[in-house]
Amino acid sequence: MSHPSHAPHSPPKPQAPPHPRRWAALALIGVAQFMLILDVTVVNVALPEIGVDLRLDRTALTWVITAYTLFFGGSMLLGGRLADLFGARRMMLIGLTVFTLASLGTGLAQNEVLLIGGRIAQGIGAALLSPAALSTVTTTFHGAERNKALGVWAGLGGIGFAAGVLLGGILTAGPGWRWAFFVNVPVGTAVLATLPATVPAALRPHRDRRRVDLLGALAVTAATGSLIYGLVTAGDDGWGSAATLVPLAAAALLYAVFAGIERTVRSPLMHVGMLVRRPVAAGAFLMLTGSGLLISLFFLGSLYLQHLRHLGALETGLLFLPAALATGAGAHLAGRLVGGVGIRPVAATGLALVAAGTGLLARLSADGSVYTGLLPGIVIAAAGVGPVFVAATTSALAHVDHGEEGLASGVINTFHELGGAIGVATASSLAAAGLTGLPSIGGFTGAYTATAVAAAAAAVLALALVPPGKPEISGLHHAH
Repeated sequence: MSHPSHAPHSPPKPQAPPHPRRWAALALIGVAQFMLILDVTVVNVALPEIGVDLRLDRTALTWVITAYTLFFGGSMLLGGRLADLFGARRMMLIGLTVFTLASLGTGLAQNEVLLIGGRIAQGIGAALLSPAALSTVTTTFHGAERNKALGVWAGLGGIGFAAGVLLGGILTAGPGWRWAFFVNVPVGTAVLATLPATVPAALRPHRDRRRVDLLGALAVTAATGSLIYGLVTAGDDGWGSAATLVPLAAAALLYAVFAGIERTVRSPLMHVGMLVRRPVAAGAFLMLTGSGLLISLFFLGSLYLQHLRHLGALETGLLFLPAALATGAGAHLAGRLVGGVGIRPVAATGLALVAAGTGLLARLSADGSVYTGLLPGIVIAAAGVGPVFVAATTSALAHVDHGEEGLASGVINTFHELGGAIGVATASSLAAAGLTGLPSIGGFTGAYTATAVAAAAAAVLALALVPPGKPEISGLHHAH
């Protein structure tokens, strides 16, 4: 503005007319992203039925959830980098094609290997699609319209989570668990058919063909896979066994290797120096913790209701619906409060609510009413996770320099997916006694007790880690 002589060269972005089909493009992109979110919770409700039909043990059931979130999170930074290099629309089409075909293959799976392999392929497709989709939203919309579009994007998380638990129950109780995956096929095909004519191509495609950091992507995925393997193994072999400690040590080594790679390559997937910054580190910690608590909460609840209490999938989905809605309500309220009271109180209060809710769940019985025994605790805990997500994203994005928002968002979204994978693996081992053979209530109450202690400790840690003060940020307040 202070250099009018540059006017002929600077207007392309601001003065470019808005894309005429931008809202239709947002609708299509939103449907695609909605599928990715749905696929986390819809499978949670179908999980016990999948286990019975394919005769899966506790370890395999755990990997059905974690394989998707592991490869979604582990490959997301690579997906974002590929979108920058080769064009967001192209990567959306590739990612959606992979995800749709993988959904078909997962639904047709007849054994453990094919099922988990399909989930891995779904995760890779999601990792290619999601960063490209968000990049398209941010470049297609400008000014006040961008804030509205990002608000729609942020709302998909809560809606998808709520819809997933209900749809999982309806599909599993109706045509069967395979339709939890088959439902993605017609939706994905329809989006693929209409997306090229609706979503604009990049106005200035990147010509930078520097080497893609495949080694970094492999290292971080292998590190997290090794960590999850060790956490799952602990449920069978004990936390002090070599089968548990060796993969955990390997994970620590691989994370160190990943950090070394990112410091030396020309185009790193993650600027690890960002994690040294207190606001970003606090955001990453909150997102990892919040995601792990929420996904494990539903994982344990689904198996408790169906495996121990013998409820049907539809009733389970209906029981989970208030909790899923509570997550969205908590996030909405926190989004209003965070600017007034600051990030730290919102984060600590949210985690304290999770601790209180899971504390109630630690008193579950094998024969009492699930409406008075499970529902209050899971709703309170879920309502507490919403503010944690808001605090996580706001902390990470409120203090980064202009132009670094994409990097910070990539870090936070990666920790969101990896947190879910790690949380489920840990919960599965803690509740092993309730998930193997003849189920026992002690496994579930023990896992919820440990979860309550972890949430309380995280609340205390948040008071020390999260910077004081109020954020100055507009736009995106939620993960995904």
